[in-house]
Amino acid sequence: MDELQLFRGDTVLLKGKKRREAVCIVLSDDTCSDEKIRMNRVVRNNLRVRLGDVISIQPCPDVKYGKRIHVLPIDDTVEGITGNLFEVYLKPYFLEAYRPIRKDEEESLNEVGYDDIGGCRKQLAQIKEMVELPLRHPALFKAIGVKPPRGILLYGPPGTGKTLIARAVANETGAFFFLINGPEIMSKLAGESESNLRKAFEEAEKNAPAIIFIDELDAIAPKREKTHGEVERRIVSQLLTLMDGLKQRAHVIVMAATNRPNSIDPALRRFGRFDREVDIGIPDATGRLEILQIHTKNMKLADDVDLEQEQLAPPALGGASHNGMMECVMSLVGPNGPLSEDVPLEDGRVVKEVANETHGHVGADLAALCSEAALQAIRKKMDLIDLEDETIDAEVMNSLAVTMDDFRWALSQSNPSALRETVVEVPQVTWEDIGGLEDVKRELQELVQGRLKLGLNVLENYLNWYLVHKLYNLAVMLFKPVPI
Repeated sequence: MDELQLFRGDTVLLKGKKRREAVCIVLSDDTCSDEKIRMNRVVRNNLRVRLGDVISIQPCPDVKYGKRIHVLPIDDTVEGITGNLFEVYLKPYFLEAYRPIRKDEEESLNEVGYDDIGGCRKQLAQIKEMVELPLRHPALFKAIGVKPPRGILLYGPPGTGKTLIARAVANETGAFFFLINGPEIMSKLAGESESNLRKAFEEAEKNAPAIIFIDELDAIAPKREKTHGEVERRIVSQLLTLMDGLKQRAHVIVMAATNRPNSIDPALRRFGRFDREVDIGIPDATGRLEILQIHTKNMKLADDVDLEQEQLAPPALGGASHNGMMECVMSLVGPNGPLSEDVPLEDGRVVKEVANETHGHVGADLAALCSEAALQAIRKKMDLIDLEDETIDAEVMNSLAVTMDDFRWALSQSNPSALRETVVEVPQVTWEDIGGLEDVKRELQELVQGRLKLGLNVLENYLNWYLVHKLYNLAVMLFKPVPI
């Protein structure tokens, strides 16, 4: 406030994304830091910004009082309607119409941002570098004397969020977003498929800066030597021509997604067309945790739900000899080899982490997991809900919460996408079925089972001690006094 010379009650102009502006009144708040401001959710929605975004503020002292409202309907909603629209529609609705306030759900903006995407931070950073820089600051490429990138190909298994990433980039950059679904381009009439593709690129160039997103690229651009129809070959040739015909300063980025990158015509996968290929793979444990936190941020969770990973504390290893160390290790691994169900901590607690138990799940699988867990929580209260009643008791609504047992039940019913085509048969063979080879079995139990159950830290401590012990014995043998 001091830097802009603002006082309490002054009016300021806030500028957000997509050239959105809002006029607000300044109020002082001592609890807010100097570089941050606070505004309500309505203003954030009008500016199309989220928590943590950067906006511009400038004084706006000459705000005039509004004297009339000019209603501008959308063109496509009034197309074909004739007559005096004001007298027929607007005047009866606004003039002497007192509508009482009623309780209802607020319409949420169906927009996706970067904070709605988890599990692919590295890939998202590459996409932002390839898309946001050419759209927001094209002068950088002109100053350095290179052509800006034109296309990005996203490939990966189904459900990993390729389309979601494209929508988030378009919303965050404020660019015009034109979606092309691969099968919708195809037409039985000769030449209409290529015409639809040309219209899409022309529409994007008119509304630049724009992003053209082609979903299921392999459906419209397969390898020309493997296609049997002439229509598919003409569509591939038309797409190649359109991407080459994009002007360098047209501010149009072409993004495409596919789960079969090797089925695409190789002419598209060269520099100047799809410059960068980004692999949107299956998330790891950290990525699954981020996705679960996004999907559960609006869910009512019970206190026993723990999505985060808690590291197992290494047990205190007793004994200073090789036998003492081996006894401690084998006591946790088990004498017969099979791993026990739980590894106890020092206080006897065991935490079951959802993120660790969802190996092979992609973003869509985790969303379905959260939805199934919520439905299971509702099923438990079905005996208290009368479906014939119009409303549900407030006590029942307040008692609804998703517990850890609901997540475990949902996990038992889920089928991860990455493992659907993989069938693993677990053999029923134990160490007792193998005769002899005691040294080999002991080494396998130490190196494999010990690492899986104890973690790397405990096993490293044992191996370091074992190595020092062997080196000591070797030194004693080498420097042992020789009798004369």
